[in-house]
Amino acid sequence: MIDVLVVDDDFHVAAINKAYVEKTAGFRVVGTAHTALHALQLLETLHVDLLLLDHYLPDRAGLDLVRHMRQKGLRSDVIMVTAAQDVEVVEAALRYGVLHYLVKPFTLDGLRSRLNSYTELRRSLRAAGEGTTPGQQQIDRIFGSVRTPASTPSVPPKGWSGPTVELIRQVIAGADRPLSAQDVATRAGISRSTAQRYLRHLQENGSLELSLRYGDAGRPEHRYTRAPRPEPR
Repeated sequence: MIDVLVVDDDFHVAAINKAYVEKTAGFRVVGTAHTALHALQLLETLHVDLLLLDHYLPDRAGLDLVRHMRQKGLRSDVIMVTAAQDVEVVEAALRYGVLHYLVKPFTLDGLRSRLNSYTELRRSLRAAGEGTTPGQQQIDRIFGSVRTPASTPSVPPKGWSGPTVELIRQVIAGADRPLSAQDVATRAGISRSTAQRYLRHLQENGSLELSLRYGDAGRPEHRYTRAPRPEPR
């Protein structure tokens, strides 16, 4: 089993990330932390193979924690799971040896693909260590394991309909706030399950943006807005 430490200042997000990890074969969560200090304490007392780390922590930035880990000789691998998209942060993540960088919000499949590639990396390193000095082909396989599998186009929902797509686009575009699947279903006059399938597809192909809203029960509600158009260069 691969032992994972989940670090996120948001208790709800940490719980979701933990649930995602535990749905992936071969992984288990050995601890959860909401501050960098607590994460460091757990890293010094627990066996942690992999750190799922947010950058925005209340006491210090996530990448500052990574730098401090390396200075103290803590060798746990790191996957960033964060809303931070600044080039400086991404560049620093590369310099500190972060293996993957996953931008929030993300799906179970998005995280699972990174976890599976991490499993393949460990398998490749173990195979190389059991033999003689690895040659170029084996080294290429090791470095290739770190790469995230290319995203494949999402399959359109069953019963895909162009007019329904356009109707949902118009509903989202005409809204003055992010809409839930139920909101879209009500405004478009379709079932909630149909709205969910179309919204998921449009979000996966980049037409819509997904955000999370937490209610009293703690379970996040998915809300959708139109994705901003890229500015002309």
